Formats: sequence, structure tokens, C-alpha cells
Amino acid sequence: MNAELRVGVIVKTHGIKGEVKVYPTTDSPFRFDEIDHVKIKLNGKTVRELDIENVKYFKNLVILKFKHIDNINDAEAYKGAELYIPREMGAELSEGEYYIADIIDMEVVSDKGEKIGVIRDVLETGANDVYIVRRHDNGKDLLIPVIEECILDTDIENNIMTVHIMDGLMDL
Repeated sequence: MNAELRVGVIVKTHGIKGEVKVYPTTDSPFRFDEIDHVKIKLNGKTVRELDIENVKYFKNLVILKFKHIDNINDAEAYKGAELYIPREMGAELSEGEYYIADIIDMEVVSDKGEKIGVIRDVLETGANDVYIVRRHDNGKDLLIPVIEECILDTDIENNIMTVHIMDGLMDL
């Protein structure tokens, strides 16, 4: 399990006073009201930790003002950066819920014991999530809907997900 959870990505600056627009990667963008600092990563490497001074919401984005980032030039340096929090600051999960960070790179096997591939991403569609699985046999992506009929077991400790492949799904 990852010790950190990604909560957003800085997409661009906002105004000239150092604010940034963040695309939230958490179920509820209002979680930012409870977060007082984040770790900033660029290209997978930690750049620094920043304290959040102010939070606003605009459409599907979060506008953040960090302490000591007071102009557009300072904020511009963090464009494209990912924001992380420690796992213990993450939201409480219900039974059957998982952090996306724990699902990525999970081995996927069928209910018939066949090794299918590895989860490389999660699409959040609104109706239900869809796991993007990189297949072992041909390297192509397989889209598995996150529905009760398909996802049979998720074993976080052993990093294995057991799925039922519906007829025709492997042919797409």
C-alpha cells in the first residue's frame, strides 16, 4: 500500500496573486476544506511541502492559495504538479471501497484462474468506474466495468483482483 494518496493535479495558475487551479482526484473536492498541507510532486519526485492558506471552488476545480506563493511567477513553477497527502489523512472508507492508489498495478485474474493483466488506471464515468487492465497476452487494454457481476474479489494484501469476464468483453 502507498503511504501517500494523490488528491489533485495543478492544471494552471489563477490570477496574479499565486493561486492555482487544481483538478481534484478525490471523490469529494470538498475534502480540501480539511487539508492543511500537501506534498508537491513533479515528474514523480517530491519538490516540497506547501501549507494551504485558502480554498475556493469553481465549477469542477479547486482554487488553492499556498502560503509563501504570492505571485503568478512562483505559482507557474508548479503547473502539472501532483498533490499528495499522507494516507492517514485520507477519507474513511466503507466496506468494499478502495483507494485508487491501492488498485493501480494490481494483478487481475479470472474466476477460471487465468492471469489476465495488471490494472493501469481507473476511469471514473459517473455511472460506475471502469478498470483499465493492460493484458498480459497482447499488451492491449481491456476495460472491465466495476460492477458486482464482474468484480468478484479484491485482495489488497495480496495485490490480486478476481474478475468474471462477461461474454465478448475480451473481443473488444
